[in-house]
This record gives sequence, C-alpha cells and structure tokens, in this order.
Amino acid sequence: MKKLRNIIILLFAATSLSSCGYNTMVEMDETVESQWAQVENVYQRRADLIPNLVNTVKGYADFEQKTLTDVIEARAKATSINVQADQLTPDNIQKFQQAQSQLSGALSRLMVTVERYPDLKANQSFLELQAQLEGTENRIAVERQKFNEATKNYNAYIRKFPQLIYAGWFDFEKKGYFEAEAGAEQVPEVEF
Repeated sequence: MKKLRNIIILLFAATSLSSCGYNTMVEMDETVESQWAQVENVYQRRADLIPNLVNTVKGYADFEQKTLTDVIEARAKATSINVQADQLTPDNIQKFQQAQSQLSGALSRLMVTVERYPDLKANQSFLELQAQLEGTENRIAVERQKFNEATKNYNAYIRKFPQLIYAGWFDFEKKGYFEAEAGAEQVPEVEF
C-alpha cells in the first residue's frame, strides 16, 4: 500500500511539473524578445535616416547649426543606449525610451525650423527623407504596441497560479512596458 501511495505521489508530481507551463513561459519570453528585436529594428531605421536628413539640411548654409547639432547629439545618445532582450526591466525600458524621446524632440524641432526655409521644404531629397521618417515613426508606434501586447501576455501569464510559483524557480521575471511620456495627457496648444 505504501508503495502504491508513493507511485501515485510521484505520478502526481510529474504531472504537475510537466503542466507547470514552463514551455509556455519559454515561448512567451521568446515572443517578447522577438518583438523587442523588431522595436530595435525600427528605431535603428530611424537612426540610419537621420545622417541623410542632416546632410540634406546642411546644404542650406544659413540653416541653424544648433538645431542640427542637437539632432546629431540626440542620435548619438539614443544609439548608445542598448537594452538586451534579457534585461527588459521597467528601468531599462524607461532609460531607452527617454533617449529615444530626446531624439524625437530634436527631430520635431528640426522639422519646425525647416518651415522657415521654403527652398528646403521643396527639395525632393528632403521631402523623400521626411516621408520616410514619418513612415518610420508610424512603424515605431506599431512595433511598440506589439511589444507591449506581447509583454502584457507574458507578464499576466507568469503572475497566474500555478505559474507564479514556477516562474520564480526558473527566473521568469516581469518585463517592462513602453509608457506614455510625462505630460502626454496634455493637449498641445496651437496658435495661429
């Protein structure tokens, strides 16, 4: 009888561990990492477009150098902050996002400044680069949304019972999200 009880306990333990969701956690972790690679890919695309944009704008001799310098410096900072897929903590995501936001701000200031240069606004190379940048910004938004969705599914799964028990054993930790910038809830003022 004791032997039968031990066999039943062993079978129960084996069944419990095999259904703990380890394989699902691995798959979901890989999905988050894959989606992070896509986020990095579109940010890299933007970073690669910026030197061409800056060189096109530099051709206009009286263009504000400080604006160009700000864009170049922001690009350098944004590309220097790399977050490995296995280090997607909320802090690391926030640092990455802040650097990318500074670059977005510098690009926005550049585009506003361009408004004062009708010849530059009509330049075909500039128009093509501007269209590529706009498309890339849309891609960034889409990939960030997909990353957040994959992260939400992963985080929710590892926090559910019984996975929350096993997740800690196997070092499956909560991942960070992209979040709205501070002040994004404020409607921008438009003056004519």
